[in-house]
Amino acid sequence: MTVMQRKPVNPIAHLTAEDIEVIGRELDAIRDRVMADLGERDARYIRRLIRTQRRLELGSRAVLLFSLFPPAWIIGTAGLSIAKILENMEIGHNILHGQWDWMRDPKIHSTTWEWDHVSPAEQWKHSHNELHHRYTNVIGKDNDLGYGIMRVDEDQRWHPLYLGQPLWNLINACFFEYGIAAYDLELGRNLKKGRHRDPAFRARARAVGRKIRRQVLKDYVLHPLLSGPSFLSTLAATFTANLVRNLWSHSVIMCGHFPEGVETFEKTSIEGETRGEWYLRQMLGSANISGSRLLHIMSGNLSHQIEHHLFPDLPSNRYREVVPEVRALFDRYGLKYTTGSLPRQVFSAWKKVIRLSLPNRRPRDRASNRSAPALSTSGA
Repeated sequence: MTVMQRKPVNPIAHLTAEDIEVIGRELDAIRDRVMADLGERDARYIRRLIRTQRRLELGSRAVLLFSLFPPAWIIGTAGLSIAKILENMEIGHNILHGQWDWMRDPKIHSTTWEWDHVSPAEQWKHSHNELHHRYTNVIGKDNDLGYGIMRVDEDQRWHPLYLGQPLWNLINACFFEYGIAAYDLELGRNLKKGRHRDPAFRARARAVGRKIRRQVLKDYVLHPLLSGPSFLSTLAATFTANLVRNLWSHSVIMCGHFPEGVETFEKTSIEGETRGEWYLRQMLGSANISGSRLLHIMSGNLSHQIEHHLFPDLPSNRYREVVPEVRALFDRYGLKYTTGSLPRQVFSAWKKVIRLSLPNRRPRDRASNRSAPALSTSGA
């Protein structure tokens, strides 16, 4: 592996090439064993969760018919917020990963599922499953790393525009689903390179436009109209629920890739990358959130971000059970398993956003680090 930011202390200097490949084989064995064990209890889990989410959404929308009354507005808005979080995080995200394709249920399959989101499922699967998980934390390749609008490593050249990145990040958090749709389209890059007239890009942009129209009509026209006299209060409730969902999902994803201690990589880091090295990059480029089982479900089990990046097609309800084995592997090979509570990880991620919006405190001593080891961290 090569690096973006050279470190005086290399976190993998003690590993041999054989060690890295053994790690890969051990992780393959964990995945294969769990996949072979999938069955009815897993199918019951996702079907029960979908039923629960739909009933919660339907019940919340029914309560919002009376949202002129403040208690009904609060209860309906809270229920709708939770329903939208469940649909996006534990259901939509994981179904679109193909985690439930083994069931061969055409209604719960990555090729047929369309989620409550302005980004069309097919475009999201390309940018997320094919690009993000392939290029995890590779700067310039992974759009999820800084969402394409932020400085994410001290070795990136600083520009005064980065002073605004805390504000850009906050705006992105509030309208996160639209931000995802924009970088699924690689909007900035395509416009900058004059590709806006390219037929393929225009077709994708039209698909996003159609999805946005459907979402807006559903959330801000149809359901409020069905509320009759409660039109405006239901409109406000829906906007609030979408805002809560966006802030929550943004926070969870930030915690998985941006806290202190998470590594970043140069584009050249993946040249000739072996299976074991890919696994090692996932181990060092992800962070977990500790918490209750409810938190894990509400986060789409992305609180187990390390395990998710190691096994992206493993059903999310199984991540919790493989944590002890994965963590033991980290310990056995002297690697840091980055985890912390939700408040701690959110604070750490935002602290880094603010710190990297400013110029480096002092020029980096490249002469002393010239022979430093290969891997880099975006923290420190």
